[in-house]
Amino acid sequence: MGDIALLGFGPDGWGHVLLRAGLMTLAVSLAAFFFGLVLGTLIAWGRIAGNRLIRGLAEAYTIVLRGVPDILVIYLFYFGGRQVVTAVGTALGFQGPFDISGFAAGMLAIGLISAASQSEVLRGAYQAVPKGTIEAGRVVGMTRLTLFRRVIAPQAMVTALPGMGNQWQSVIKESALVSVTGLVETMRQVSVAAGSTQEHFLFYAAGAVIYLLITTLSDQVFRLAEKRSLRGHRQGAI
Repeated sequence: MGDIALLGFGPDGWGHVLLRAGLMTLAVSLAAFFFGLVLGTLIAWGRIAGNRLIRGLAEAYTIVLRGVPDILVIYLFYFGGRQVVTAVGTALGFQGPFDISGFAAGMLAIGLISAASQSEVLRGAYQAVPKGTIEAGRVVGMTRLTLFRRVIAPQAMVTALPGMGNQWQSVIKESALVSVTGLVETMRQVSVAAGSTQEHFLFYAAGAVIYLLITTLSDQVFRLAEKRSLRGHRQGAI
């Protein structure tokens, strides 16, 4: 089963680097999720309220990003991004070498992938808001911003939260793919530790525990958010 002391925080233990790697996983996942949330909101708006061109572009984006393998998107941003940055920098007269960080490439790639799925969740949540409620807001003279802030957003959030929780869990698992960029997150660090010590089972099991801890705690946070969002709604009394 391996020497469990290798997971400790002593001079010969890997505990400190595994902890930092876990925090890096959390950081890149949070950045990607919120980037995806912002972009996904814009895409959902485009599919709901945009003209024919905007709707077509939004739908095409969703189809492409949900159909292309995640690892390919990460490679495109990391290795392809270097070429783009180099070409732009050279054209502007700057001296190289030019590079793009693994964190930025991974965050952007996973965020773009997540945005396609989050937009579907948000669009569905908007469509679940009763049309009569929206019409009532318009009748009493609410502006679009007020209507969205006081009527649409609170009701849509109740519907969207479970789906957004699932998207967050997906982002955490997809963050393991960022290890191909050299970013020292959980998957990268456990691979290095396993190769250095030849304790493959021990360290990959430790990596599984780290991911499980993050996803379990995240699930509890989203459950609490769902419970709070249901206050004052009929569903909350069921």
